[in-house]
Amino acid sequence: MGRILAIDYGQKRTGLAVTDPLRITANPLLTVETAKLRDWLKAELAKGEIDKVVIGKPTQLNGAESDSVRYIKPFMDWFRNHFHAMPLVEYDERFTSTLAHRAMIDGGMKKSVRRDKAVVDKLAACIILEDYLSTL
Repeated sequence: MGRILAIDYGQKRTGLAVTDPLRITANPLLTVETAKLRDWLKAELAKGEIDKVVIGKPTQLNGAESDSVRYIKPFMDWFRNHFHAMPLVEYDERFTSTLAHRAMIDGGMKKSVRRDKAVVDKLAACIILEDYLSTL
């Protein structure tokens, strides 16, 4: 059983999180510039340690897709075309950035660290992954 990678896709930055090999815990991994995400994925997935990817799907409070989906859909199409055998699971990402900010405050992070959007993005990916793991 391989790891699960979570993606919190953004127009400028993308947060990434990954499970441990036993898929018990979710851990923030890093934040990459979205322009470099495809190259990063090609290199990382070639290692063979990841066998499923979960991507945050932005939705509105009523459950309908948000406007941000228009930026994510082309990426998901590209992913499915390049990694045919890799499952790509869309998972509701409502409130993940808010929850990431709350976790940083509760964890005692300084305000200067909380302002770093790269930290927020990888923590949001971790929250997406934790929520997904809780459904398995």
